[in-house]
Amino acid sequence: MLQVPTAQNLEEMDRYPKERENLLTEDEKWDAVFSRDIGSDGNFVFAVRSTGIYCKPSCPAKRPNRKQVLFFSSPEEAEQSGFRPCRRCKPNLALPPPQLALVDRLRVYIGDNLDKKLTLANLSAEIGVSPYHLQRTFKRIVGISPRQYIETLRLAKMKNSLINGETVNKALYGAGFSSRSRFYEKGSYQFGMSAGVLRRGGLGMEISYTIVDSPLGRTLVGATVLGVCAVCIGTSNAEVEEALAREYPSANIRRGDQALHRFVSPIRNYFAGREFNLNLPLDVQATAFQWRVWKEIQSIPYGATTTYGNIARSLGKPQAARAVARACATNPVSLVVPCHRVIGENGEVHGYRWGRKRKQELLMLEQTPHP
Repeated sequence: MLQVPTAQNLEEMDRYPKERENLLTEDEKWDAVFSRDIGSDGNFVFAVRSTGIYCKPSCPAKRPNRKQVLFFSSPEEAEQSGFRPCRRCKPNLALPPPQLALVDRLRVYIGDNLDKKLTLANLSAEIGVSPYHLQRTFKRIVGISPRQYIETLRLAKMKNSLINGETVNKALYGAGFSSRSRFYEKGSYQFGMSAGVLRRGGLGMEISYTIVDSPLGRTLVGATVLGVCAVCIGTSNAEVEEALAREYPSANIRRGDQALHRFVSPIRNYFAGREFNLNLPLDVQATAFQWRVWKEIQSIPYGATTTYGNIARSLGKPQAARAVARACATNPVSLVVPCHRVIGENGEVHGYRWGRKRKQELLMLEQTPHP
């Protein structure tokens, strides 16, 4: 699966797999329904065969017989199966439960105060809940801790300032970092390069690449000493080389066919009809949300597909389907992160960075039996 050098935040996130709806068992969902767990509202709904009605897990109505209960990931899915919404708990209305409202309020406060000292203690005092409750609720809904969320926003703000030509000192203090050492402690695994290098558009960054033929045309694989940083697909060598240059305009890019054999071999095997080896190290830059989307995409089995909406719901953000689509569109390492396996809710094949036709061809390749 996705490997990010020293990405401690993602490792910590993986210690809580059952917080994601798509990994809950039906028994766990039933436990949430039986206990009227308001924290599960928005993750799924349950329907009762005998009444034809579906409800939120927290619905105050009498609990039905377990044998009569079905679970659905969304109100739309329940209604498509012929069930109607409960008039008591109104599961089809997009009213945020208290936990979501709390988290939304906190995120707005953090975004408006990045230049201030933001600790768990003063955040909890601002919101009016205990530090323990705030930490637990925020991490369950967002997927990372408040501290990790703050660092992600600060890194993104600093990156934007550097790209726009600000000095390193001005950018890091403007983003809320208290010192250079604080930035380098938190920033290295997100940027993949030093702040000074980033400000100069990747100047000094060493990227080797090779180009191989494939059923989709010419496929370029680029890598640094840390791992794969680009997979570009096009009709000619010039086209894929230009795509790499646009991604890293000031990096030192050179061709290195022999050095990239270990990265190209899995791609050749994939086009020969074998499942792709996802255990390749990566050196790409991304927000915490993009990483979560890409990790979710890597969990889609070979030959299978899912939808943008399903991924959004599995991340606990059911309204973020468009943000998921943007994360797919900005994926720089196609095939390694197989975003071609993500399709529309209606089953249609939507956009793909390297063209919709290539996306269809990749799906056909995975669904065609091979000896």
